[in-house]
Amino acid sequence: MNRRDFTLKTLPGFFALLDAQWTSGAQTVMKPDAHATLRRVIFRSQTGKLGIINEDGSGLRYLDFDIPGQVNWGYGPFFSDGRRIIVTSFEEGRGWEGKAVSHIWIYNLVKKTLSEIATKNRPADYHVPCLLMPDEQRIVTNPFIGDEQRVYIMNLDGSDQVEVTKKGEGFTYGVSLSPDGLRFAFHVTNIMPYSIFTIGIDGSNRTLVATHPDHLYFGTSWSVDGEWILYQDCQFKTDPGHDWSDLCIGRADGSEHRVITDGRRQWFAASYGSPDTRGSGSNMPQWSPDGLVVTYTRAKPDSRTAWQWATDRPDNDHFNRNYRPGEARGGTDICLLNPFTRAITQITDNEPLVWDFRTVWAPEGDRIAFCRAKVGYPSELWIMDADGQNQLFLTRGEEDKGVDHPRFLLTGV
Repeated sequence: MNRRDFTLKTLPGFFALLDAQWTSGAQTVMKPDAHATLRRVIFRSQTGKLGIINEDGSGLRYLDFDIPGQVNWGYGPFFSDGRRIIVTSFEEGRGWEGKAVSHIWIYNLVKKTLSEIATKNRPADYHVPCLLMPDEQRIVTNPFIGDEQRVYIMNLDGSDQVEVTKKGEGFTYGVSLSPDGLRFAFHVTNIMPYSIFTIGIDGSNRTLVATHPDHLYFGTSWSVDGEWILYQDCQFKTDPGHDWSDLCIGRADGSEHRVITDGRRQWFAASYGSPDTRGSGSNMPQWSPDGLVVTYTRAKPDSRTAWQWATDRPDNDHFNRNYRPGEARGGTDICLLNPFTRAITQITDNEPLVWDFRTVWAPEGDRIAFCRAKVGYPSELWIMDADGQNQLFLTRGEEDKGVDHPRFLLTGV
């Protein structure tokens, strides 16, 4: 079974999955401070730059890193001081095949300094940061070695490496860390259809959570109590474009797998924009910071995107789609789903041909940032209260080319 038959990534779309990884580990619920400064949202513009904007729409700026040869930038884990973030740059090349050189940096938001890390004993030209370990002295990366993507832990400078996944154990990514910091969850392909596993941070006790020959299980996010993994289920044999999925939870010890939605209405492979502003990437659900609900991007009945999977040619760029806006219909709404009772609360209600996606929670749990794309138009960054009230448009990104992959910055600056 060939990895290419399943993978969803384009280089810009790849950051969607990375963002899900960086927000899917242990979460701390903090009480909002009425006297605190405005929170900020970081996002990636379709021009390849990173932007930052205040939650009220003010203070928009772009991080202009003047580093020769770097054509795309993404952000990674945040340090708890709220002042430093990890960013990744990419040289020209096909990153989804490992044929690009990446660089990992620490950016200080206050000092505006950029320092390259993970340079010692690089395991591969292409490796990207997944997570910071709880002590913030070690980083989890995802190097592309041979025909496999692997999971490594290393010091911030790249030394003292631990191979969590070994050669021959499959193409592995979608990594998240358990709340106690002792186990990873991820999905694996190449040696099998996309399947969900957990494993100790030392590579021990590898446990299968979900697999099926007709299903693609994708993305991982731990529940707050560390008992459950949230992931998606796509029936890829009848949905080769991976447009739709159901949401699932499985026990971290592999003892139980539950499908918690019906009808494959989660918008999975989000493909949006016009030919000049197109974007894509796996659209991932997230647990709320209090662990009571998960986000659910639910399609309206009989929805169809403007970017339709092309069945008459091979997939060479992971965006094997024809643009047919006249045939688009429906759209998506954001819902909150209790994964145990399956109760659903719809919090956005769009007009036809409007597609919401890429939901992310504020650490305090009171607000949600998300993307909204009208058929044929660039994607936009929006914010709203956790119940869907007070929806506010923030930006369409640099040059109005579109926005994707938002995340709330931690306070501290």
